[in-house]
Amino acid sequence: MEDTTNDWNQSKVIDDVEFDEKEAQEFKKLLNAREATSEEGSVSAMSIGQILKGRIVEITKDFVVVDVGLKSEGLVPVSEFEDPASLALDAEIEVFLDQAEGEDGQIVLSREKARRQRQWEYIVNNCEEGSIVEGKVLRKVKGGLMVDIGMEAFLPGSQIDNKRIKNLDDYIGETFDFKILKINTERKNIVVSRRELLEEERISRKLELLENIDEGDVRVGIVKNITDFGVFLDLDGIDGLLHITDMTWKRIKHPSEMVKVGQELEVIILNVDKEKGRVALGMKQKDKNPWEDIEASYPPGTHIKGKIVNLVPYGAFIEIEPGIEGLIHISEMSWVKNITDPSEIVKKGDEVEAIVLSVQKDEGKISLGIKQLEKNPWEDVEDKYPVGSSIKGEVRNLTNYGAFVALEPGVEGLIHISDLSWIKKVSHPSEVLKKEELVEAVILSVDKESKKITLGVKQLSENPWETIEKTTPVGSVVKGTVIKTTAFGAFVELENGLEALVHVTELSDQPFGKVEDIITAGTPIEAKVIKLDPEHKKIALSIKEHLIDTTAVNRDDIVIGKAKTTTKKKKVEKESSEEKEEAGEEKNDE
Repeated sequence: MEDTTNDWNQSKVIDDVEFDEKEAQEFKKLLNAREATSEEGSVSAMSIGQILKGRIVEITKDFVVVDVGLKSEGLVPVSEFEDPASLALDAEIEVFLDQAEGEDGQIVLSREKARRQRQWEYIVNNCEEGSIVEGKVLRKVKGGLMVDIGMEAFLPGSQIDNKRIKNLDDYIGETFDFKILKINTERKNIVVSRRELLEEERISRKLELLENIDEGDVRVGIVKNITDFGVFLDLDGIDGLLHITDMTWKRIKHPSEMVKVGQELEVIILNVDKEKGRVALGMKQKDKNPWEDIEASYPPGTHIKGKIVNLVPYGAFIEIEPGIEGLIHISEMSWVKNITDPSEIVKKGDEVEAIVLSVQKDEGKISLGIKQLEKNPWEDVEDKYPVGSSIKGEVRNLTNYGAFVALEPGVEGLIHISDLSWIKKVSHPSEVLKKEELVEAVILSVDKESKKITLGVKQLSENPWETIEKTTPVGSVVKGTVIKTTAFGAFVELENGLEALVHVTELSDQPFGKVEDIITAGTPIEAKVIKLDPEHKKIALSIKEHLIDTTAVNRDDIVIGKAKTTTKKKKVEKESSEEKEEAGEEKNDE
């Protein structure tokens, strides 16, 4: 079709078609609409989202006016330029076509989007996953941070640092190097990591340090972590362990007594295991070992003064000098007391005097004593308490096996239960003695080394069993009192205190049922000694034999309990018969 829009009023014929006035006007409108569409197409043809080159034609306070060769000029906010002061008229810049026409009828341009687009193109064309880029942390988002690397990239929280993060706000506004982990071209997003770079740097420094570090080197480290067994230090990229035993020559319970996290320490390299990447550190090794000349400084017998720094169940530790401690064992605290808890004698913080008993340099031990400051009461105990001498003392304690008697402070003697009586069978010392009672005893033995003195009470009198065969010979008649009856006989306490047994077969010369039918406890008796066994302390008696041996005249005197013999009855009958005979004879005489 021939273009006739500019000469429309002069011709009403188009492509050999004649129009009337009204039809011509409608066709003109159609042509105008097509023209407008063609102009808009010139913008859309450039595709919204393209980067255009433009020329700055005007600069205002808030906007930069840019001519990109389209039907109208575009506006770019001044804030999108990094250095607004450097802008100049006629300068050529790249802008991003954001909209074909804004609210004011002008096309909408963006300098920032153009820059980002170029950066994206640069990243796609020149970077790949694993590339290193610089970026600035912009803001916090869910799960991490957003970073400007020319375009926004996501930095996951787990990839921010290789140490514990206390506050994400500390990173906002900071510029770091990042490693690209993931590029998604479809969604135009990028995931980056700072942690991987830090780890790579740390490993690199660690390898370098391990190559250059040697035993004996002095290094400075920062305390990273404190445990019960020691301290971990960061030696500029490599971790080293300062064990608690290598921190000080002094005794400490926990490393936190000396150091705190973040503290800077100067240490000595004790050992390097390059294969395992382990470094052992020492701090006490910087100072002279105070134990080196310990034997010369504190020979046995030396008097020392120190402070109680620790109490344990088995004793107390004294700090003699910095790094040197000695132990007072509870057995070395008192001559006279049986110590079960060191706090009975000393308290933490006390200044005390002690005597060096022994030194074990290799084991780092010094044994001390405080009881040695006083005279040992057992030192001359053999002279003060010779065997055979008698003493008087207070009963301090009763046990199942005997009684302890105090002779003087710190010196006690034991009366064994078997040495309480010659004649009594004692089941418990309380049957003879009472606590706090003053008792007399004989020294039986003295063992200075074991600190034992044996005492006896029965030894104050003669042993009746040694002379029993003379004082109470077999065949002699004795008197006593029944103290107990059993199925096999009766036990009798004699006048001399000894105990004897009348067997059931020796109770009577007449038949009977039970022992109790003829004899009971408390009954006084007379009996004949029929057997003696001094070795086993046994006396056997016989009432039966005594009855047989006794004449009819005095048999009444030995009748006991219910054991009424027939002797008396016969005597009465005989006397009655004799009286009758005498009466008959007198009658016959008359």
